[in-house]
Parts: sequence; C-alpha cells; structure tokens
Amino acid sequence: MTDENSKAAAPALPRPDSIAKPLLAWYGREGRTLPWRDIDDPYRILVSEIMLQQTRVTTVLRYYPAFLERFPTLADLAAADQEDVLAAWSGLGFYRRARNLHACARQVVDRYDGEVPRDPEELGSLPGIGRYTVGAILSSAHNARLPILDGNVIRVLTRLFRIPGDPGTAAVSRRLWQLATDVLPQNRPGDFNQALMDLGATVCKPIAPLCEQCPLAGLCAVRAAGNAEDFPNAGRRTKVTFVQRVALFLEKQDGSFLLVRRPADGLLAGMWELPGRELGDGEAPERLASILCGEFGLTIRPDLVVTSEHRFSHRHWTTRVYRARVEDECSGPADASHWSEGLRWTCAGDLEKLAVPEASRKTLRPCLRASRGSLPG
Repeated sequence: MTDENSKAAAPALPRPDSIAKPLLAWYGREGRTLPWRDIDDPYRILVSEIMLQQTRVTTVLRYYPAFLERFPTLADLAAADQEDVLAAWSGLGFYRRARNLHACARQVVDRYDGEVPRDPEELGSLPGIGRYTVGAILSSAHNARLPILDGNVIRVLTRLFRIPGDPGTAAVSRRLWQLATDVLPQNRPGDFNQALMDLGATVCKPIAPLCEQCPLAGLCAVRAAGNAEDFPNAGRRTKVTFVQRVALFLEKQDGSFLLVRRPADGLLAGMWELPGRELGDGEAPERLASILCGEFGLTIRPDLVVTSEHRFSHRHWTTRVYRARVEDECSGPADASHWSEGLRWTCAGDLEKLAVPEASRKTLRPCLRASRGSLPG
C-alpha cells in the first residue's frame, strides 16, 4: 500500500467546534442529577471536586451531604479542628485531600475574606487545587470558559481525536489540554465540561464502551477505526507493595478498647488505628501478637478474630487482628516508645468523633461484633 493510500485510509478527525452541539443536547437528556450541579456556591462545588479526586461518584454521594451538614459554610470548615475534619472524611480515603481542603478553607478566610477567589491563578495557588480543579470549580460556579482534564475527559478526547501515546507524558498531556480548550464552546462551558465527564463515566467507558449510545459516535476517529479500547495508551500501572501486619484489639470489662495514633507524616498520617506492627520476614503472626501483648503486660495468648484486607493505591495490607481482655486499671504499655504519637481508650459510640480510616474500621467491625459494641458506618 502506498503512503498516499495509507493516508486516505486513516479516519478523519472531527473539528473541535463540532463537538459541543450534539454533546450538550445529549447532556440535556441524559446528564446525571448530582447535588453539586446547578448551584452557584463555589464552596459546595469546591468540596465536591476535592472529594471526587480519585473517588467514584457513588462513593462521594454517601459522604457529601453529611460533610456539608457538619461544615455548612467555608467559615465553619476553616474554624474546625483538623481532627473533626478527618473524622468527617473517614471512609473516603486519600486523607491528604481532607487536610488540603481544610488548609484551603483557612487560607481563603485569611487571604480572601472568606470568598473563594474567581481568579484562576489565585485559586490555583491554594492547597490541593491544580489546573483541573480550577477549571471545574470556576466553570461550574461562574460559567468561566476554562478547560478540565480528568480521567474521563482524557478517555473521551483521546478516542475522539485518536491521540496516541501515554497521557501521563508531558507532550501528550499538553496536546490534550489544548484540545480540551479548543472544544470548549463560548456558551455554556460549565455544562459542556460536566457533559464531557458524564460521557466518559457512563458511555465512553474504559472497557466495552457503549459506542452505539454515544452522541459523538459519528465524529469519533477510533470508532471509525474500530479500536476504541486501544485508547488511551496508558503507561505502566503503579507497582503495589503487599504488607503483612498484626494488630491487637485490647478490650476492658467496660467495653472500651485501645486505639493508637499513627505518625504525623506518611500514610494515614495522624489517624487512629488498633495497636499493631508490620511482620518481619519469616516472622510468625502469633509470635508478633504475643510480643505486642507483652508490651501491655499481658501473658495470655490472644485469639485471632479476623484477617482484614485493605487496598490503597500503592499498598495492600493484610492484617491479622488478635483479641485480648485487659484489666480495667491498665492505662497503656510499660514502654510507650512504640506508641509515642498517642494512645486512647475509647468505645464504639465515640468513633464518629475520631479520625478513623476505613482500613482501621475494617479491623474494628468484626471485633466489635464479637464484643458488646457495634461500629457506626
């Protein structure tokens, strides 16, 4: 086949200005009804966008109303203690987002009199707010003509325009940002951005896209070529580290149990969990459980309650949880050097007030079922 024939066989690419009309018409019929849409409150949109980073809409819908009930205004969030913010965020994961949102609220109060800035550069200077979040907030709240580029939009654009290469590379990313700008209409850019996200989430799926339902099917270059699932050409997946752990559920007669605070830096920083440790190479879980019990002056053999699994973005925890009763006068370990971040005897009813991540809740639920209490959530 000659070069001329090869070029003739390549699917035609759509004009950027041909996208908006059919997509907005589809959005009017099929767009999702979400509580952060069709409002002009930048704070509520800000909360939703931070929650939606690396989290499914269905998950956010479970937490968004309760979070806003607890912190109904930006000023309320700024005035709150970080422990309260993390407690309200518990279960959503990626807790750095909660810390950034809290810091963002405080800076908006200090620097902008409590008003979320409308200037893209000022908004982008706040903690946890990158280019995508700037565009999402300002286009939604103020109909600003600013592009967005998240995973859904990347998938739609790479397929529409048949963009090769890894979107994580600088060159492809620049091209996609330019396309995200080029396709934006002068009218209703906020609705258009939301429509792009909805299309990627509900129709232009990573696997088995519903091309026959797509309003842009007649414009899509990869559909014409018949290889939609080959795009985008994602890079290598993040390597997952598998970690074996042991934890103790130490319970007093009154039903209270011991939690320890994680270090101030790193994974789940400053949050509460059962006392525990990672297993060393070749170390038996029962032996480590006995060693941990010994640190609390216990000579009994603890009982295995559950083996809990929890996956982070880059780590997978397998935690064996052992249960033991302690005397009511027990205040903590004789040597607290391993637990220097803090210890706390608590009960099931107080957990909603504490920053307890889902990884910890998975270890607590079966223990509390086996005991007197139950775990909220």
